Amino acid sequence: MSDLWAWTLTAYKAPGVAEACLSLQDHHEQNVPLLLWAAWVAVTGRRPDEDTIEAACDAARAYDTVIVSQLRAVRRTLKAPIPDMDHDHREALRQQVKTLELDAERRLMLELESLAPAPSGAPRRTIEGLAETARMWTRVVPRPALTILADRLPA
Repeated sequence: MSDLWAWTLTAYKAPGVAEACLSLQDHHEQNVPLLLWAAWVAVTGRRPDEDTIEAACDAARAYDTVIVSQLRAVRRTLKAPIPDMDHDHREALRQQVKTLELDAERRLMLELESLAPAPSGAPRRTIEGLAETARMWTRVVPRPALTILADRLPA
């Protein structure tokens, strides 16, 4: 298991982290795996340069555009009852799509981890890493929502 993935699984279980991540995804169009990478980079004392963050954003966009957003749309469609479709069959398909979506996010995080520089100093404040990465992801940086996430993530 990768260091980033193991950290992410632990972090996501912390109180309020899942909700903060989903809010950033659904209301601020942020990429959750990318943000979790940015937080991990900060707390592990890594100092990515602008090119590295840009490469991370590019990888996240590729996965999001081609795979994850497509799977998420199918999973969300399958959440509601569909006329003439058996509930149990629909739910089984939804769970399979959810598993594929999670696997795609895990694979993205493996790529993101490979971009991260080696630790080179003391940990940085999580909000610094989140804001720096969010700034390259989109023009509008949702600082209040990022601060909520940073406050809930383990150090």
